[in-house]
Amino acid sequence: MIDYIQKGGLLMWPILVCSIISIAVFAERLFYFHRATIHVGEFLKGLSNLIRRRNFAEALHESAGTPGPVARVIHAAIIRHDAPRAELRDIVQEAAQLEVPKLERFLPVLATIAFLAPLLGLLGTVAGMIDAFATIASSGGYATVTELSGGVYKSLLTAAAGLVVATPTFVAYSYLSSRVNNMLHDMERAGIEIVHMLTESRPISGIISFQQPNETARELEARPDL
Repeated sequence: MIDYIQKGGLLMWPILVCSIISIAVFAERLFYFHRATIHVGEFLKGLSNLIRRRNFAEALHESAGTPGPVARVIHAAIIRHDAPRAELRDIVQEAAQLEVPKLERFLPVLATIAFLAPLLGLLGTVAGMIDAFATIASSGGYATVTELSGGVYKSLLTAAAGLVVATPTFVAYSYLSSRVNNMLHDMERAGIEIVHMLTESRPISGIISFQQPNETARELEARPDL
């Protein structure tokens, strides 16, 4: 490994740094999504029983104790459970928007490395070919294969290293992007369902009751002589 880096030239070091950053970002994001992922259906089913009984304190405790953006979106809605339906939808949307930067954190770094690593490899290839032609020029056009092999070998090493780093980095970026999309879908589903649960659990109020007049009393009032 060190031998390849030394023979590949100075550009092998930034390619190596890119690979280390890529591995670190992928591992951190993978751990984050592993902790943040929950079974949305089962979680909402448990909360629906509490909300149906209007046990909002226990529902808040459950949502606050559950990690992940889905639980935080639900928690934001339960806190304002008495708000009108339109306001609850706005609360859910705002809470979900605040979670998006957390989900997409460091993903632009992976995208940058996926594009940058092949360019560094190409630059190393150009540098190696320049060394090869410089050797030919310095020898008056009669350079041997051994003299040319150093520059060609250097150019091939950097090109291969750039592709080796860029290919898995792009795969990792695509995978993490799909995880983000799945998490956004879960937040949208949870937001819609929690708003529906909260509005359905409210007691029916505002019913006007009408009482029938006492016909006997009205007759007595109309005939005071009786």
